[in-house]
Amino acid sequence: MRRYGPPPIPGKTYRNRPGVYAVILSGTDMLLAEQNGDLLLPGGGIEPGESVLAALHREIWEETGWRVAPVRRLGAFSRYAWLNEEQYWCRKTAHVYLCRAVRRLGPPVEPDHSPVWMSAGLAVARLQQDGERVFAARAVGIPEEAIPLKGI
Repeated sequence: MRRYGPPPIPGKTYRNRPGVYAVILSGTDMLLAEQNGDLLLPGGGIEPGESVLAALHREIWEETGWRVAPVRRLGAFSRYAWLNEEQYWCRKTAHVYLCRAVRRLGPPVEPDHSPVWMSAGLAVARLQQDGERVFAARAVGIPEEAIPLKGI
């Protein structure tokens, strides 16, 4: 599995943290989640005992207020990160799905998230994290070599 972002820091202990994220399309537009000024693919951690698809639907609803229909699994990547809310270092395994927007159910449940629709090409360029940018680009047919990696 490919890793994006900085390598693990020697001597640090990392917990495994599986997560699931969505490239959500409606026509030529993509739905992102804005959090503290960063644009991200909607998604997050898979809770113990929760299936990947149940987590996918929950996270998208919590962060965007939208209901989606998964189309297919795009793949997975890993990255090493500090989880601020949980206060620990982790190795995130991000499962990424291509989804189709179905309907807006209401506002996001998480108060620090906002749904943001924009053209897919612009969304790919504005995504904060490299792994998310690469998978979003693949979903809309942009070659990976055309995607500048930021090291995040």
